[in-house]
Amino acid sequence: MLSTKVNNHLETVDHSYIRYANVWEDPYVLREGLRVAKGEKVLSIASAGDNAFALLLDDPSLVVAVDLNEGQLYLTELKREGIKRLTQEEMIGFLGFRSMENRWEIYQLIRPSLSKQVQLYWDTQRLVIEEGVIWCGKFEKYLSSFAKRILPWIHNKNKVKQLFAEKSTTDQISFFENKWNTWRWRFLFKLFFSKKVMGIFGRDPAFLDQVEINVGDAIMNSAAKHLSSVYAQSNPMLYYCLCGDFGTYLPLYLKAENYDLIKSRMERLELYQGYAQEASVQYGKFNAFNLSNIFEYMDANTFQSTTNSLIKSAAPNARFAYWNLMVPRFMSEVDERLSRVEDAQDWSARDQGFFYSQFIVNQML
Repeated sequence: MLSTKVNNHLETVDHSYIRYANVWEDPYVLREGLRVAKGEKVLSIASAGDNAFALLLDDPSLVVAVDLNEGQLYLTELKREGIKRLTQEEMIGFLGFRSMENRWEIYQLIRPSLSKQVQLYWDTQRLVIEEGVIWCGKFEKYLSSFAKRILPWIHNKNKVKQLFAEKSTTDQISFFENKWNTWRWRFLFKLFFSKKVMGIFGRDPAFLDQVEINVGDAIMNSAAKHLSSVYAQSNPMLYYCLCGDFGTYLPLYLKAENYDLIKSRMERLELYQGYAQEASVQYGKFNAFNLSNIFEYMDANTFQSTTNSLIKSAAPNARFAYWNLMVPRFMSEVDERLSRVEDAQDWSARDQGFFYSQFIVNQML
């Protein structure tokens, strides 16, 4: 259970609106790191639901998507019920990845399967539905404004196209250093992704309380490493940041080779509103935990107590995956029963969430 201090802290945050319409954490490194086995139980931070859906590919018996934000759960439920009832092409169009003229009519097909509270919410969001729900998040609007309002002052569309063009590692580094990494890029990027601007337009300011470093510099350094690598050439998250949309990219759960399998297992996905460490009271111990970057928001004492609570919720040999952005947190430093799992190919280097400083996996000994 979180301390009273942190409960009060998070209670000052508005948990009713949709902060993230998509999940901005890499499902590929997440699945590699968690290594969910058939029949295991998984706890996943819901966010927009995307990675909870992706984890169904590994054949768990249960995935519990947990979130404090009821708006995020409303969105996850809408997506879950849509997947159950729509074809892959219909779902792609309904969400907004492709054009579709009749989204409100499609919503009427999904609506009867939604819980009453979720029906009431989406019934008042016709414009959001008609535009496609993947565009409605505060964070998505923040990122797309960089692509549409800031980047044109730095690089033209042809230069952006060149960044994503296939090339060798040497040529990618050379392009970044000699063509992309201009003083204007550095100045405007750091300004846009500063703590103040991000707190106003991208994330709730309370989520940045524990950050003691220069936010713009930190994200700039992470971005520089990624844009200098060949992984930048096919990164949908980077593409959105620089182009303002997803182009032809689809999230893992919507890809043709995955969609029907996920659809067939969607009944295994449960939604839970509350703190991650509380869910085991209802669902028992979990084998794998996708914790997003929840530790980013906690002071050191709360991080320690939350880690202890999560360990109590864990089955033997359980695995915990999470991201550090600007606040370094390591569960294995709290409890010696946890070891850090390393990856020979370096998950953090391949991580599509290029703004994160580290992707971490810990396992119970």
